[in-house]
Amino acid sequence: MVILGIDPGYATTGFGVVEAAAGSFHLVRYGVVTTPAGMEFPQRLATIYMDINELLDNFKPEALAIEELFFGNNVTTGIGVAHARGVILLCAAQHNVPIFEYKPNQVKQSVVGYGGAQKRQVMDMTRRLLGLAEVPRPDDAADAIAIALCHARSTTSLLQKFGR
Repeated sequence: MVILGIDPGYATTGFGVVEAAAGSFHLVRYGVVTTPAGMEFPQRLATIYMDINELLDNFKPEALAIEELFFGNNVTTGIGVAHARGVILLCAAQHNVPIFEYKPNQVKQSVVGYGGAQKRQVMDMTRRLLGLAEVPRPDDAADAIAIALCHARSTTSLLQKFGR
């Protein structure tokens, strides 16, 4: 199964393409979609739209795993991220790619085994699961890979196979 993991943002959207089969994982590609701060917001969304469409066209994922929004203290930033996230969901829907949403603590639980894990623990376990020499950079891409791994681990679980 090919999974496109997304860490949504409007300045930087991380992505990670992971191939999962029978409990093994292979990192296909990762990176970020970036938009410059001075660019008009609708143009930023258009850039995200075009780049996510290109990823969907090139890698033909069977699932898109995306982090759910968490509104902290900065609601204004959260609203911008929500817009970017909506564009990404639209792209997946237009490509008929099933969408799976995960909360940050679900990603941590799935990748590390503890929902309260620290970011560095998630990044290190991501590196180990994929057999990489280093943690992928930038952080947004590493987060997207962890989100893809979260989905991969939940869909390739033996419990899934037995309907539990």
